[in-house]
Amino acid sequence: MFAAQPLTNMQQELLKLYSSNVEEADLLHIKRCHAKYFASKAIAEADRIWDEKGYTNELMGNWLKEDDASYGNKSSH
Repeated sequence: MFAAQPLTNMQQELLKLYSSNVEEADLLHIKRCHAKYFASKAIAEADRIWDEKGYTNELMGNWLKEDDASYGNKSSH
């Protein structure tokens, strides 16, 4: 049997929000806002790591070429 875990602050806020009956269009808008918010956070963290590690577009291009070669995506015939 699983021990009950307390709800996170995010879960509590979402329960408050979703306990009211909102129109489908509003619900879709809220979902998109959540998605954009978390995508923005992920991009900001990736940018921070990119800068911290000193990555360059050239390095990324090289990595992509390695992936193409290792997965056989380049036609070498």
